[in-house]
Amino acid sequence: MLSLNGASFGNCAGVSRRGLLRAGVLGFTGMNLPDLLRAEARAGETGRRAGKDASVILIWLDGGPPQHETYDPKPDAAEQVRGPIGAIQTSVPGIFLSELLPRHAALMEKFAILRSVHHGNDDHFAAAHWMLTGYLGSNAVNLPPVNPSFGSIISKTMGSRREGIPAYVGLPNTHSVGLPIGYHGAAYLGRGHDPFNADGDPNSDGYRVTSLELPAGMDATRLNDRRGLLASFDAARRAMEDSPISRDLDQFQTAAFSMLSGPEARAAFDLSQEPARLRDRYGRHTWGQSALLGRRLIEAGVRFVTLTFGGWDWHSSIEQGMKNVLPILDAAVATLIEDLNQRGMLESTIVMVMGEFGRTPVLNQGLPNDPIPGRDHNGRVMSVLVAGGGFRGGQTIGASDPRGAVVADRPITPQDLIVTLYNRFGIDPGMAFPDRTGRPITIGSNGQVVTELGGPNVVA
Repeated sequence: MLSLNGASFGNCAGVSRRGLLRAGVLGFTGMNLPDLLRAEARAGETGRRAGKDASVILIWLDGGPPQHETYDPKPDAAEQVRGPIGAIQTSVPGIFLSELLPRHAALMEKFAILRSVHHGNDDHFAAAHWMLTGYLGSNAVNLPPVNPSFGSIISKTMGSRREGIPAYVGLPNTHSVGLPIGYHGAAYLGRGHDPFNADGDPNSDGYRVTSLELPAGMDATRLNDRRGLLASFDAARRAMEDSPISRDLDQFQTAAFSMLSGPEARAAFDLSQEPARLRDRYGRHTWGQSALLGRRLIEAGVRFVTLTFGGWDWHSSIEQGMKNVLPILDAAVATLIEDLNQRGMLESTIVMVMGEFGRTPVLNQGLPNDPIPGRDHNGRVMSVLVAGGGFRGGQTIGASDPRGAVVADRPITPQDLIVTLYNRFGIDPGMAFPDRTGRPITIGSNGQVVTELGGPNVVA
């Protein structure tokens, strides 16, 4: 996963979302990058199955988005329940979304809304861990993840879709709940499936990925000179020990040099190649340009992209908050789905939009320093958007009760979501990897496939 650090956002625990993990300068040894590429190539040994061409773009709404103001409005409820934002009819009769999501509404046939996702935990840290790994985490601030994210599992089991390209990329930042990479990382799977970091804002002028830049004073000629020197040392070493490990090291050092000195990886991040009109349609904002960059990375061969859009912890001033962020989210998500569809990529690319929990059904009185109504944490029900990947759109699956407080029909757990993804890739959810104590932990926990979504690999 390649992490780019963007804007800073905080949650109610006062934890900043600004990235804390930076990549070291890649010198001529390039050990960080070869380690990443080596670990990802080993994924091929685990097995690329039926989903060998499939990919995922996860849009992570860090902080807990309110379902009433987004994907599960309650227009007929009392004012204190339905909230300040109205609802609009979508392109699918009988399905309503927030009035601040008109472009979503026009595309309803392209995606499904799961309105009965739940886990029952109201803590940012434990809930995020649960949603991203399928296992309950700790509510202790800054406690490292115990289990690997489903992005890391897919990275390990499926690998990259193109040689020399990372399997798992995150932008504009992958950190959440105050951790350098939040719970998007690999935990006991090893650093090869944690973020390979870069920094920068895709919406900034002259944006570039600094970790793919050569060190100061180093041009491609000097890099190749050092590469030749390293090759000479390697040749001497191989004369003493011509082992498979040595050959493997050479292969991944070569790949690392290729990413640093070659144009492919750098070109994937070059948004100047995109038409200005399309960039405008995504939105000239960190989120919009990150979504566009996500599409470019999938085209380049990345398997899994996480877009972390922070700032969703609206305990107060929810009306103004939604008016600030929902038009930006609407443009980014809708344009991404349209763009993927027009390019023939939507059938093989899964787009998911979710956060760590939903919000409470009744508006509160705000906070002491901001006494304007908002909503508090609620892990008993939330909504998740799923598009593409061969899944059936134009439907809602499950339902919350009339107040949007709890699940009323077809409960869906985080484990169910994750196993549904694994099913699409042909990954056996019963597969297990040893944790740090050597105990085998299954990747699917107790999840069951959400068969209503359909899809080419779903077993009813």
